[in-house]
Amino acid sequence: MGRAAITVEGLAKTYVVPVREAGMGAAFRSLFQRRTREVAAVDALEFSLEPGEVVGFLGPNGAGKTTTLKMLSGLLHPTRGSAQVLGFVPWRREHAFLRQITLVMGQRNQLVWDIPVADSLERNRAIYRLDAARFRRVKSQLTELLELGPLLERPVRNLSLGERMKCELAIALLHEPSVLFLDEPTIGVDVTMQRRIREFVAAYNERTGATVLLTSHYMADVLALCRRVIVIHHGKLLFDGQLSALVASFASHKTVSVELGAAARDLSSYGEVISREGGRVVLHVPKADTPRVTARLLADLPVLDLVVEDPPIEEVIERVFAGEPAP
Repeated sequence: MGRAAITVEGLAKTYVVPVREAGMGAAFRSLFQRRTREVAAVDALEFSLEPGEVVGFLGPNGAGKTTTLKMLSGLLHPTRGSAQVLGFVPWRREHAFLRQITLVMGQRNQLVWDIPVADSLERNRAIYRLDAARFRRVKSQLTELLELGPLLERPVRNLSLGERMKCELAIALLHEPSVLFLDEPTIGVDVTMQRRIREFVAAYNERTGATVLLTSHYMADVLALCRRVIVIHHGKLLFDGQLSALVASFASHKTVSVELGAAARDLSSYGEVISREGGRVVLHVPKADTPRVTARLLADLPVLDLVVEDPPIEEVIERVFAGEPAP
């Protein structure tokens, strides 16, 4: 196996923030003697990504995800630790490094508000010094993949949020980066547009072999794109591994859905009843008890259908964020 695309070792970012009590007296004292405290946004993270991997980078708000992406893209210097992206130290901001990476943030603009999208693409062509033939080729590919044709001549201010996000992806990928840092790329857009953006990211990864580090609060994004996830909380690493292993490690129960031939009856003796609708009952059953409970259900009741599943990934992630131990 060759060199990792991204390597992070002991990476940390600490901010010094002022501390001030309420009241006029505290305000006056702060003029002469300021009190501060340190806040660790990222605390000794360690992980690596192989070329071509698409990895979900998960955590609640304030976990340190965006701070980490800003360090890896060179926008922030770390307080300590080290990182390499494609063999470069990101915060040195070397031109050869910047030409191979991109950072897409769902709440930030690269597009110029008052000019047509095509003009913003042309501006980035000049910034990255793309020759005319390469620019036409990439622009054509992105236009086809993202269905941008009707949008290129419209000013950005006239685009919907979903249309703007598609154009933001296009301008971010115009120089064909090898590493994509995607920070909530589907935030605020409708379900149909979320699906299109996911399909585009998957197609770009398959076509170019780019490495992708993705943050998202939409579990559908993670399920569709990522086999591996990194979970952080309060700046610390909680989990790094296969998504399936995360479910196996932190899911203490199975979801058992039972379809009965008659109206749903009381099944609380078999497990925790989560929902009941018509003849269908959904139970939570401890993982170790699942074989015994399903055998009882089939033996005791007129079962038309029975499905055993792992709990929803959202529920598993909540357990990880809460710091609950694996069973």
